[in-house]
Amino acid sequence: MKSSPYSPHYEKLQTWLKEQRGKSGYSQREVSEIMNRHHSIVGKIEQRRKKIELVEFVKYCQVLGADPYEGLALLIKSLQEED
Repeated sequence: MKSSPYSPHYEKLQTWLKEQRGKSGYSQREVSEIMNRHHSIVGKIEQRRKKIELVEFVKYCQVLGADPYEGLALLIKSLQEED
């Protein structure tokens, strides 16, 4: 199955990440500085213009204080609902 940053499954994960960042109180720029990445990367992830790699996802969650298992569970549930 070919995946796209615009797939409904991926969209749910990116929406979850954006919500988690909002709960953390961090701006996109603050997250990018902590992750030592250009701020446009965080923006592109949240705008569904860039896929997030697995290691990057875990680091992103750690910065936000979010549980990466919760995000993965959301993604898995979305995939199972498709079946």
